[in-house]
Amino acid sequence: MEKLKQAVKEIAYYRHQAKFSKLHLSLIPFLSLASSLYGALLYIRQSLYRSGFFSKNRLPVPVISVGNLTWGGNGKTPMAEFIAKRLADYGISPLILTRHWSLCRDLEIVMINGLMPWGNCKLLPLGPLREPLIAIKRANIAVVHHADLVLEQKLKDIKLVVQEIKESLPIFYTRMTPSYFFELRNISKKMHLGAVLNAVVLCVSAIGSPYAFVRAMEKIGPLFVDRFDFSDHYSFQLKDIHMMRGRLRQLEDKFGYKPIVIVTEKDYDRDPEILKHLHPFKVLVLCSEMQIIPCNGCNEDSFKSLLKELLEV
Repeated sequence: MEKLKQAVKEIAYYRHQAKFSKLHLSLIPFLSLASSLYGALLYIRQSLYRSGFFSKNRLPVPVISVGNLTWGGNGKTPMAEFIAKRLADYGISPLILTRHWSLCRDLEIVMINGLMPWGNCKLLPLGPLREPLIAIKRANIAVVHHADLVLEQKLKDIKLVVQEIKESLPIFYTRMTPSYFFELRNISKKMHLGAVLNAVVLCVSAIGSPYAFVRAMEKIGPLFVDRFDFSDHYSFQLKDIHMMRGRLRQLEDKFGYKPIVIVTEKDYDRDPEILKHLHPFKVLVLCSEMQIIPCNGCNEDSFKSLLKELLEV
């Protein structure tokens, strides 16, 4: 199943079919049909909302929508945390909901994965798009995530696509900054990032952008970084633990001392218990926070001003 998911992802993000294997080529007709059906259902659903057949509810409080046009790695979760912390500065405790199509929104934020923005520009499952790019018109703010890992020309290309759809849309750029570790068996104790200096580490993740996670670890300064990537939202199984232990033993034999396993908070939260089966290897959880990269007048202060304006309406 993991191999199939990987093949679907490769079809969605690579434009050159000449490089596809027989598995990729055999999947394309089925994915194309499913994509057409998905597009038709999406159009019908949106038409029913526009016509008033499906009604949208107006809450007595401001509603901020953090959405994305593509699957995985767009930074929705850290952005929701970022906003929640800023609202807390104003003495507000936000309620976080998921999947609120039926709610009227006061502020719409669209998250864009700077590493893999649009793929082949096709709708799911042939491509990565949940909606056509024209849906950017609904947004009040666009945020390009992982901008620190993207070449300047690619960022310019993303900006051009966004502004061709909605020229006046303010664009912010964000990155994930590692803060500290905590150990699986002592979650209350924060560990300095220097805990892995000159160590051998195995990065294990089931997230949308494993590359960003691995790059963050490489910048911290371990002696060697290996990786084990799974598809986004995947729940680790015992068979996966056995594979990890096998890789860890190989690393131990190669370097002469026990490597450290590093996982993301998201992977830890999904199932903290199964990771305990990696004992006696140490498991550290990397905690990171989103930061806004100042660019063309769009910075954290201007972002907070937009939130404040919304709250004062």
